[in-house]
Amino acid sequence: MPNFDHHLLDSSQCPLVMGILNVTPDSFSDGGQFDAPAAALAHAIEMIAEGADIIDVGGESTRPGADYVKEQAELNRVLPVLDLLKELPVLISIDTYKAEVASEACKAGAHIVNDVWGLQKDPDMAAVVAEADVPVVMMHNRDDVDDQLDIMSDIERFFEKSLRLATEAGIPEHHQILDPGFGFGKTLQQNYQILSNLKELKKFGRPILAGASRKRMIGHVLENSAPERMAGSLAVHTLAMQNGAQILRVHDVKPHVDAVRIFQAMKELGSSQ
Repeated sequence: MPNFDHHLLDSSQCPLVMGILNVTPDSFSDGGQFDAPAAALAHAIEMIAEGADIIDVGGESTRPGADYVKEQAELNRVLPVLDLLKELPVLISIDTYKAEVASEACKAGAHIVNDVWGLQKDPDMAAVVAEADVPVVMMHNRDDVDDQLDIMSDIERFFEKSLRLATEAGIPEHHQILDPGFGFGKTLQQNYQILSNLKELKKFGRPILAGASRKRMIGHVLENSAPERMAGSLAVHTLAMQNGAQILRVHDVKPHVDAVRIFQAMKELGSSQ
């Protein structure tokens, strides 16, 4: 089993690509495609072959209007998949905001917890992450959309609370990752304000994850459906890398791995001598 090396997330290193593996029947883009363990394993192997650094396993859709999934039902979806993935040469992330699911997933081999509520939904989550001694992605989220909101200020306040919860629970700084939460409780304009101002979040001194893959912020501009949004996803994530993102959470791994390689070539070969 690979060990998680937080130095991979240093700003001087190549951005990482996190491949999305939804083992759900109702995710917005690929629901029902990989909810059988064998199909999930095959897709994970495919993403690894394409260059994924991390596989992010999710057992509950977080799309707007999705049905709530109880802990045991979520575990029934993810644990058989984690059991198949645990020996693969890749880091495994569990996409959940429930402490019980995170705890059992880490025992089953997950290396990272990806919490779409930034440790703020389940009061036991921070302690679970600290006990498991794994990194955590703390994503900004909102219960509702407010088009009058100063979104960057709201994200900063949210992250200040998440970071305080993490630190108080004993999660070390090098295990803390921030995600501005593209598409979660935000207007189209707010999503692009975040993209434009992503560098502001570097002041927290934590790695930044960007996850806009196939989302409506892309579809609204391009007027296309989720399966047609690969090029738009690449554009958004390339801009995010330019503004400091160090992890890209994506459906289409190979094109994003190629984009990262070009981005690195620009940094390493394009600088003035």
